[in-house]
Amino acid sequence: MAQKSILITGCSSGIGYDAAHTLHKRGWRVFATCRQETDCERLRGEGLESFLLDYADEDSIKAAVAETLSRTGGTLDALYNNGAYALPGLTQDYPRQALREIFETNLFGYFDLINQILPTMLAQGHGRIINCSSVLGIAAMRARGAYNSTKFAMEGLTDTMRLELYRQPVDIILIEPGPITTDIRVNAQPHFEKWIDWENSSARKLYERELMPRLYVENPTPDKGELPPSAVTAKLIHALESKRPRPRYYVTTPTYVASILRRILPTRAMDWVFAKV
Repeated sequence: MAQKSILITGCSSGIGYDAAHTLHKRGWRVFATCRQETDCERLRGEGLESFLLDYADEDSIKAAVAETLSRTGGTLDALYNNGAYALPGLTQDYPRQALREIFETNLFGYFDLINQILPTMLAQGHGRIINCSSVLGIAAMRARGAYNSTKFAMEGLTDTMRLELYRQPVDIILIEPGPITTDIRVNAQPHFEKWIDWENSSARKLYERELMPRLYVENPTPDKGELPPSAVTAKLIHALESKRPRPRYYVTTPTYVASILRRILPTRAMDWVFAKV
């Protein structure tokens, strides 16, 4: 059998890093992309094929697609959209430009990349497109509104695309992790510092009491149900290699619980539960 190929985004650390190395060891040809050239250099030193892909830069996406297809001779078996960042803060304190920028990376870039890869997959008669969503695409949580909204929107567009391609030979799949051990909290700090004027917020005391200590803690206690990135990769492998992949894969107990509660509880009861998280 010919070696299967996959393009993965956000491979500098965490979920993408684990997925890239694990699939490489399983015999996949992995194109492990990152936003920074220094991270690409590090991954190349670790034996991976790596080059730039920045969701916020349309030219970067075009260049990455061209590079991928030039290396494979014009084919690609799978795409794993994984890269994203968080912007902690209360919804009342998000500037308009802050929301624009997080949507460019966490949502618009995903579907720009998909739409550039999709013609290749349709022409070759097969392909799998996997979007990494979140438990926060199922149930909202306080002080995570920007990230929540990008994931809710991703769920909607992904479900729509799956319906639109219902009779086509390309599978559209969501992976929905709950708490995973990654650098997302540390990586969120510069975005928070750039955009959130918490000192002048009407909710300053809440920032000081709850959000700031959690955001800047040096050795955070793992969240309830937190798992390593390998737990996500295990579901990714099933999505890629099973004959009949599921439309959705939940990862971690909190994701299963949130999904059940959303189906059985009225909105006021859901608000009561998640207002305490």
